[in-house]
Amino acid sequence: MELMDFRSKWVLVTGASAGLGWEMCKVLASDHGANVIAVARRRDRLDALKDEIESSSNSSVLPIAADLSKIGDVDRAFREATADRAVYAAVLNAGITHFGEYHELAWEDFQTMLATNVTGVVRLATQLLPYLEQRAARGGVLIVSSMAGLTPVPYQTAYSATKAFLVNFGCGLWHEVRHKNISVTTFVPGGIQTDMTSGVRFRALGGWLMPVDECATEAIDCFRRRRYLHVPGIAMRVGATMLRFMPRQFLTERVATTYRKALETAKHR
Repeated sequence: MELMDFRSKWVLVTGASAGLGWEMCKVLASDHGANVIAVARRRDRLDALKDEIESSSNSSVLPIAADLSKIGDVDRAFREATADRAVYAAVLNAGITHFGEYHELAWEDFQTMLATNVTGVVRLATQLLPYLEQRAARGGVLIVSSMAGLTPVPYQTAYSATKAFLVNFGCGLWHEVRHKNISVTTFVPGGIQTDMTSGVRFRALGGWLMPVDECATEAIDCFRRRRYLHVPGIAMRVGATMLRFMPRQFLTERVATTYRKALETAKHR
């Protein structure tokens, strides 16, 4: 299938109010001439994004304030996005994390994480893909997972499990829709320099974090190229390759040691 062409087309992006989502919206508009449907909880941040993009490009931004941990909001976001315009593609990026010992994650917070990272993504993908297929415009969906979905990450255990679901979900969908003139790409970044990783607990891991603007550019490029599964950054791609050959228990223990030290360092700051 040919490369995706975003120019003058509407692209939906979830988790658009900060971090990777914000930067991907900017890349779509500035580098690819796309119009953006920006979805997130914080309407004030979406309005700021709209002002920034529309003042520096010819692209339009439609803000939709929605909490994607709530199915009613997911369904409303889909209806509003598709009501008066033809959506060409979607970036399913919304997600939340927890960095700490497993018992520190309150049950209500775990339920919100599961609803945002998994249920909302599945709900929106299963609405978008038939819609895109029916339109026959050769569009697609980008699912943002994480390298934490490729191997267990202790001290981000629940988050890692949700991202593992997305890796399998996205890659499975790629095979199901590949003959329907639409595409599904799974994007698996390592750590990124965003608000999500700006807390004191992440400080000791700062050297591992990829600049968010570079990550966003690579995300949209792999989406345009309809990649199956893509890890951004040369160092992270090398690491992902090594995962195939190293014993999982050994590798997971190395990660656990690093994260445990980061948490201990944070306690003494």
